[in-house]
Parts: sequence; C-alpha cells; structure tokens
Amino acid sequence: ASIWLLAPSLPLQAQSPIRIGLTLALTGQYSREASYQREAYLLWEEEINRRGGLLGRPVALFVRDDRSDPAQSARLYEELIVEERVDLVLCPYSSSVTFPVSAVVERLRYPMLAGGASAAEIWQQGYRYIFGVYAPAPAYFEGMIELAAERGVKSVAVLNDGSTFARSSVLGVIRMARDRGIRVVINEEYASPLADARPALLKVRQLWPELLVVGSYLKDALLITSQAREVDLRVKGMAFSVGPAMPEFAKNLGRDAEYIFGPSMWEPSLRTLGNKEFVDRYRARWGRDPDYHAATAWTAVTVLETAARRAGSLDRERIRRAITDIEMETILPGRFEVDRSGLQVGHKALIVQWQKGRKEIVWPRQHATARPIFPVPPWHRR
Repeated sequence: ASIWLLAPSLPLQAQSPIRIGLTLALTGQYSREASYQREAYLLWEEEINRRGGLLGRPVALFVRDDRSDPAQSARLYEELIVEERVDLVLCPYSSSVTFPVSAVVERLRYPMLAGGASAAEIWQQGYRYIFGVYAPAPAYFEGMIELAAERGVKSVAVLNDGSTFARSSVLGVIRMARDRGIRVVINEEYASPLADARPALLKVRQLWPELLVVGSYLKDALLITSQAREVDLRVKGMAFSVGPAMPEFAKNLGRDAEYIFGPSMWEPSLRTLGNKEFVDRYRARWGRDPDYHAATAWTAVTVLETAARRAGSLDRERIRRAITDIEMETILPGRFEVDRSGLQVGHKALIVQWQKGRKEIVWPRQHATARPIFPVPPWHRR
C-alpha cells in the first residue's frame, strides 16, 4: 500500500497537495543505502511544507517499497503514474533498479532526477526524461587512479559484482588505468550475494597487484575487507565503489577500515552552498549524520523544486526543459549541470580514506582534509 507522508505541523490549506511518487528499497539488499535517501526526501517534504509548500501547495510523498527488485520498482512506477496519477516522481535507489524505471518514465513522459543511480548505460538509451545527479559511475575512481599513477603504481586488480552500477564503475577503472599505463592483472566478476571472498582474494594475491579496486555495495565491501586481512592480501591500496564513504563501514570494521579508499559524492565538511544547514537539520531530525546517499537525494529534490518554480507550474514538459537548462550550485561539490543526454557533467566524485578512525577527503586537493596515505601499511602493522 502507498504511504502518504505529510508533515503533521503543516497548517491546513485549501489546495490539494502536490503528489510525488517514488519507490525505495525499504527492504532487500539496497535497504541500508536507501534508508539515507528516504530520510533526506522526508526531511525535504517537511522543510518545503514549513516554507509554504511548492507553487503555493503542500507537498505529499507517496513511497512504495520496491524490495530492491528492478521489476517490482518498474511495476510500481507504472501504478503510481497511471493509476494513482501522481503529479511528479522521484528516483529509486541503485542503477539496477533505475534502469528499467527509466523506460517507464520515458514512455509516460515524467521527468526524473536520478538521485540514486549513476551507471552510464542509463544515459546511453537516447532518453529525454532521466537526469543524472551523481558523477557517472565510470568516473567514480578518477581520483583513485590519479593518486595511484602519481605514486608510480603499475598494476591493478579489479573485482566486481554483477550489478549494472558495479560493472559500469569498473569499466571506467579499466579504461583510466590503461590510459595511465597501469596494467590490469585480473578483471573478475563474482556472484552476488557474496558468501565468501577468499577464493577471489587468493587468486588476486598470487598476481601481486599494487592496487585492488572493487565494484560493490556496502555488504560486500565489509566482507571483502575483513577477508583481505584473513588472507593477508598485501597491496599498496584498496578501494571500493560503495562502502568506505558510509559511516557503517568503520562502525562494522573497526581498525580494519583503516587506510581503505572509496569514492564519495559528498562529505559533511564541504563548504558548499547550504551544506552546513543541511547537515544540521538532518542531524536534528534523524539523530545521525547523513552520508552522500542522503546528500544526492537532497540535491535531486532541490533541483526538482528549482525546476518547478522556474516552470511556474506542474507542466511536466516545462519542468523537463527547466532541468535541462539549469546550472546551479548545490550541496554537492561542483554544480548541477547535465549534457544533452541528461548525464551529469558538473560534479565529480571525491576520494575518501579512513585515517585514525576518521573519514578524510584525500582528493581533489581543493576539498582535501588530509593527505592520502599510500602505500598503506601491511595488515600486521595496523
């Protein structure tokens, strides 16, 4: 059933609410990452209604649980749009789930800001109604490869799960590594859910790469890191596409999280437009720090709100054109700007590393809070 979430403090208004529909992984393999997005969306709903609503009307979110299932999500978006006749939509979490949904919103002509997806394949379909918020997945590790190349790294091992996002992110690693003269000694895809990473890690260990890059989500990143210690994998650096940027990474791994790298779309320390206010409000509302999944969701609704105000109505064609034309600062580093395909081109991923129990930005230099530690100490010295 739909969940209608309307801020209880909102004064009664004569106008009916603007209905915004979306699915999220309230359960299933992506539920941890999606929980941050849900909290950001709900915070925005409360905030915008406190400010008088959108276009003079209150906003109500209709959230469905897609259970991390792409087919379920696509079916639910069809229901939200065709049967429940929502006015606007927001994006689900993960590229795998968003990919089939992009076809639904294209056919039904509902503009969607992808605050939870980054696989380049989504924007290679020739669609006009799906717009990126994240840095594209193939560019996730741009900073990691740059740091490695600057330090003379000559070899990299690449592992990934079979998701659309993970494949897209490691294809970018392979291309950038080869462009930098870094040899890819292994490129292997593992079955998900991952029960035991040790066979793959032992295979990697036999090849003596200097760098290990893994395309994965949080759960696999936790398992692979802990089992890398078990097999005493000795590399100069280890990076995961999703996991190290999340607070849960260090909470679960403790000292084993030390020196691990990963991309992040955003960090609380950034001096970007409205960032301090966002962090303070999120902490006050939810009692925990946001991570970049919350920040990208917040950016998506911020851009959607801006587009609707520029359009001056809920006309979805006007809103689509407004999104296409928008270039604006957000809480993410860089700016919001998309190319003709809808791919995000104004924002780049940061690279973070855990150092002495703190998550530090180590790339790019203008946002860095610490220098990267590379090569990293062997496990027995941590």
